Amino acid sequence: MDISAHAILSQWESFYVIVGSSAGGLTGLWFVVIALAAESNIPRGAESTNAFGTPNVAHFAAVLVLSAILSVPWDRLKDAAHLVGLMGIVGVLYVAIVWRRMRQQSGYKPVLEDWIFHLALPLLDYVLLFVGAAGMSHGQEWALFLVAAVALAQLCVGIHNAWDTVTYIVANRREGGSP
Repeated sequence: MDISAHAILSQWESFYVIVGSSAGGLTGLWFVVIALAAESNIPRGAESTNAFGTPNVAHFAAVLVLSAILSVPWDRLKDAAHLVGLMGIVGVLYVAIVWRRMRQQSGYKPVLEDWIFHLALPLLDYVLLFVGAAGMSHGQEWALFLVAAVALAQLCVGIHNAWDTVTYIVANRREGGSP
């Protein structure tokens, strides 16, 4: 499979163009969400933003970088797998940082849904990304489907979290009497 890595990955080209472009666009929209939050009357601080806002940008960026990595015309699938595996490890470490930030911040009390979408699902995604990378490095085609599923899952988690943030801002804006 290493000999035909370029041929195999080129079959995924359209998928990663769509997913990578979506991640880039969603990152831009997230900046709009943060601007809305800045204009709202909800209590906020750097601790809450670092716990609940910054991870969305990181996860969208991870999808964008993953799409770029898998769009490179690799000679050996193993080479791409090493970078994908590194992303999985870094992602797991980052989720641990997010967990610590969520526990330390005092501006918002996370509910079960927050723990699932800000911690459990991203952690699962990054672990599965590492598993997919291991499969890729051993020439397993199923691994490409797993990595693709992780990319989509990360986009969906980011979309959910962005929507959750916007609805929280709107609900609190109305409650606070702001225009």
